[in-house]
Amino acid sequence: MMDRLGDFSAFAGQALIAAARSLPRPRFWLKPFYDCLVGSLPLATVAGLAIGFVIWMHTRGVLDRTGTGAAELLPTFLAAAVLLELAPVGAGLILAARSGARLGAELASMKVNEQLDALTMLGASPMRQLIGPRVLALTLAAPLVNVLISVLALGSGYLAELAYGPTSWLRYSNALLAGLSLSDVLPAVLKTLAFGTLTAIASCWMGCRASAGSDGVGDAATRSVVASVLLVLVADVVLVAVIRVALG
Repeated sequence: MMDRLGDFSAFAGQALIAAARSLPRPRFWLKPFYDCLVGSLPLATVAGLAIGFVIWMHTRGVLDRTGTGAAELLPTFLAAAVLLELAPVGAGLILAARSGARLGAELASMKVNEQLDALTMLGASPMRQLIGPRVLALTLAAPLVNVLISVLALGSGYLAELAYGPTSWLRYSNALLAGLSLSDVLPAVLKTLAFGTLTAIASCWMGCRASAGSDGVGDAATRSVVASVLLVLVADVVLVAVIRVALG
């Protein structure tokens, strides 16, 4: 167990360095960035629309029954739930499920077919050529997926509000931002950078440590998703605690 933890930590450090060095070389990371972002769009779109409608439907009736006028604060509750937690975690889980499996299977296939060994023999570094750009791609894609989910969730909440009764976008948008500030929202968005990085590192590590055979590729894909989801959830708890302490 400790050996694997040490191996993962060393791999993560090398991957972060390789990702930073990949930034000025967009030809290496633009394609995985595009694949990750475009591949996540269907799930992110459905998730964003569903979150807004579901929160509105669950919450509106409860607030109406209080008889205190709390239903007027529903847009504020929706914005807080979406922007601070549901959209960032949703983006992290979508990337873990979709891109994590893809990365794990892709690198596992390269490992099984000895393509990684061939790159090393040719003097090219798999860490620099393959892993670093993919880590950077997922890190950059995660905040954009988060923004898409947030916009669609808040928009679908407005559509649900319109279906319930006449309201104006100005009134709705003012209520959305009533209890939030940039210092609340920005750290939540930045969490997704960590989610994307952890997903990419865990998936690449699982792929590079895959066993031989087709079963090894399938196991690497499965383990990539499981490890990525676990890391996203644990990181969310830790980062929220850190943010709360930092903000006082």
